[in-house]
Amino acid sequence: MSEHGKHGAPLTETQLRVRALESLLVDKGLVDPAALDALIDTYENKVGPRNGAKVVARAWVDPAYKKRLLENATSAIEELGFVGRQGEEIVALENTPHIHNLVVCTLCSCYPWPVLGLPPVWYKAAPYRSRAVIDPRGLLKELGMPLAESVEVRVWDSTAEVRYLVLPERPAGTEGWNEERLAAIVTRDAMIGVAKVAPPAADRP
Repeated sequence: MSEHGKHGAPLTETQLRVRALESLLVDKGLVDPAALDALIDTYENKVGPRNGAKVVARAWVDPAYKKRLLENATSAIEELGFVGRQGEEIVALENTPHIHNLVVCTLCSCYPWPVLGLPPVWYKAAPYRSRAVIDPRGLLKELGMPLAESVEVRVWDSTAEVRYLVLPERPAGTEGWNEERLAAIVTRDAMIGVAKVAPPAADRP
């Protein structure tokens, strides 16, 4: 078994444990490798940030859809075919030049799987969960996104009953872009609220 992941980076201790457990289960015949591959493919390519990016892109180009998304995100997301476990009740939060939304789960790692996939390790880590509540503005600055004092930061705590999807601001320079092109620039972190969607390369300083 290789001890390197994608791009040749060494695997973390957790990743090594997962690999070992996976091998053990397969060797004992408790897990079908094909079924495991299908499950991984589902969460990496079908149930994940790509879905959320499509939702954001649609909201950016279709005002009527955006209105439905902000009024009833669960229903609007279902319109695009994204449903499933951990997506029974999702609320969309719109970022504006004056309001920035940040999502956290202080108790565990509640997360909208149908549109964001599985939560990243840092989202589940205690430092993020505590800093997001105690000092969200400082946390965002450390993550490379300092906000002006005039911008209100709103922190939303996900629960087993309600999960959140941030609708990031559409960057300047994307006027006339189609949904597919817009979706390609939307990141998972922007939909959690720890990053902004970067403007097109030509417009960056």
